[in-house]
Amino acid sequence: MKDFFKYVCATIVGIILTSVIMTVICIVSMAGMMASENMSQPVKENSILRIKLQGTISEKGEDSNPMALLMNGADMEDIALDVALDALKKAAKNDKVKGIYLEGGILSSNPAELQELRQGLIEFKKSGKWIVAYADQYSRASYYLCSTADKVYMNPIGMLDWSGMASEPIFYKGLLEKVGVKMQVFKVGTYKSAVEPFICDQMSDANREQVTSFLNSIWGNLQKDVASSRKLKVEALNSLADSLTLLSDPEASVKGGLVDKLCYKSEVKEALKKRLELKEDDKLTFTTLNDVAHSEDLNEKVDDEIAIYYAYGEIEDDRTSGFDQEHSITSKEMTMDLQKLANDKDVKAVVIRVNSPGGSAYASEQIWHEIELLKAKKPVVISMGGLAASGGYYISCGANKIFAEPTTLTGSIGIFGMIPDASELMTKKLGLTFDVVKTNALSDFGSFGRPFNETECRLMQAYVNKGYELFTGRVAKGRGMAQDSVKAIAEGRVWTGEQALKLGLVDKLGNLEDAVKAAAKIAKVEKYTIGKYPDAQPWYIGLLDKNTNDYLEGHIRALLGDEYYKAFGLIRNLKNQNPIQARIPFDPNIR
Repeated sequence: MKDFFKYVCATIVGIILTSVIMTVICIVSMAGMMASENMSQPVKENSILRIKLQGTISEKGEDSNPMALLMNGADMEDIALDVALDALKKAAKNDKVKGIYLEGGILSSNPAELQELRQGLIEFKKSGKWIVAYADQYSRASYYLCSTADKVYMNPIGMLDWSGMASEPIFYKGLLEKVGVKMQVFKVGTYKSAVEPFICDQMSDANREQVTSFLNSIWGNLQKDVASSRKLKVEALNSLADSLTLLSDPEASVKGGLVDKLCYKSEVKEALKKRLELKEDDKLTFTTLNDVAHSEDLNEKVDDEIAIYYAYGEIEDDRTSGFDQEHSITSKEMTMDLQKLANDKDVKAVVIRVNSPGGSAYASEQIWHEIELLKAKKPVVISMGGLAASGGYYISCGANKIFAEPTTLTGSIGIFGMIPDASELMTKKLGLTFDVVKTNALSDFGSFGRPFNETECRLMQAYVNKGYELFTGRVAKGRGMAQDSVKAIAEGRVWTGEQALKLGLVDKLGNLEDAVKAAAKIAKVEKYTIGKYPDAQPWYIGLLDKNTNDYLEGHIRALLGDEYYKAFGLIRNLKNQNPIQARIPFDPNIR
């Protein structure tokens, strides 16, 4: 009988071990197959670069996680801005690529990233090659890019959204009151509106003023660009926006000059064949951004390097666990990376690509300090993306040069502290009671059972004031301004890059390529290669990270939508954040 149980147990263990091993083999096999599918293919003769303008635009192309792709399918589409720009440069020089076919759709992106991609398309056209655009439905973002095309086509019953811009922030005060939570807020800056969603039920007058200002600046830039490409007047574009083109007869978009012709996709394919001088029975050959970006680089290889370091996402002391698919900047990782670049003799200058709404004031100070040490060894130039505000501006202000897009949101020089008071939830709604024994007057600082007292509030406000003095002092030093002059344009106010240039917060309007050229000039380097940092992690790291759940997060994001998902994530992570923050409203929610 003992031998019987021994053999039965051994069999069960063997079955379990075999199952585990086979599962691992299957996962690795599927991951390998998916990874191989995502590898680039050679660009064929007489190709058209097809760019699908749907999904979102991300700052940098990371190595794909095959398991996330497997679980989420093709729903989570993404255009990596760095890959797209590389592809457009190579496509302009590659004789095998004859033109670009833009497929418009529902595209989500911030205006500055759209501007940079649009500039890449315009540079491509300077090669003498053509661009053709078609869509069943154009969002404002995709149309803005497609307006660069030689011909813009739309389905006869298609839709085009050219309805202006709006900012519609979400306020949580009523929700928090229902559950017995209120926020204890300490801030410096009239325009520091990041706290408003938690303590107000509508915008303050100051916040409404700044949002109106930067929205009009952004919308003005978008209209100016489209007017130039389509040879229209800005007044005419505004009139079309007021008519709600989304619900208008498609013919109105043709008459208004937004679209050249209404036709079906089959007719567009015939038009593409004519451009390539193909016969009716010939097939079109398409290539992708990934294929072209990874095609052979014919530039001369040299030892001198200009490093591009991508710093995007919220600024954190350490990586926050839990529900958050967004990339983040952590002070520990970034300072270590910058130290490596400082000690790399081949790297002659560093361009830091900043796309961040800010975050932890402490982490921002640590990164600022490391950039100062890096700048002592080699030039540092900042290239601002969609957002480089508050903490994002903090880490930028000390650089040798700062470049921004006209529609970049920057500034927001201010500090705030926000600590939840859940005493009503604990005591009145849940029926908990608290007692305390303490040795000193403030030994129970931060107690869950009560709100801050008068002394604690005074000390917290003084601490925030000190942080504001430090922040404005850093800006004054970096920009060569008097601290009082910085304070006059600070107060937490958000500016566009166009406005920031006039205020002296940035040096020039320009894109990432402009920043690289400026860095090379300061470093006195004529021939150089470009290195991108930090290196992307291998896909299997995501499988081993206990804090990631791409499948569950992906479906929750799809269910809630981007704006509500971000709101949910912010509330959930409040307890993990540093209480002293240098950040703009968590999401300007521009649409």
